[in-house]
Amino acid sequence: MPTFRTTLWPGGGNNVGIVVPEEVVLSFERGKRVPVTVTIDGGYTYRNTITSMGGQYMISFNSETRAATGRGAGDEVEVTLELDDAPRTVEVPDVLAHVLATDTVAAEAWRRLSYSKQKAHAQSIDGAKTEETRARRLDKVLTELRGKS
Repeated sequence: MPTFRTTLWPGGGNNVGIVVPEEVVLSFERGKRVPVTVTIDGGYTYRNTITSMGGQYMISFNSETRAATGRGAGDEVEVTLELDDAPRTVEVPDVLAHVLATDTVAAEAWRRLSYSKQKAHAQSIDGAKTEETRARRLDKVLTELRGKS
């Protein structure tokens, strides 16, 4: 497992990333998009994908990760990466699963979405504090899915 120290890159706005050395990416022998498990400072672990962006290799360091680690742009961290070949699946909220069970168009569009897009939709619905908000977010997701048929 490659381990390296780096300074968290300020991407502008609310974006923060981990710049991954090219030799680390090449050591996985998987091309430019490598699914990995990321461990920060030997403690906090999360799943992500190394991507090529602006001529360098990057891993997202989102707000959830920043809150969990107490780290942000400009902070130095130790990063350990491990190849992650485990299937990436999303727990579909019950209210959405019920609709997908009967709406074949939406279900097929959902199946074709990337893991990260499915996760974002699921978190949006699950994160609603009121039934009204949940219903509105569900409707938005379904409208998008039906438009992708």
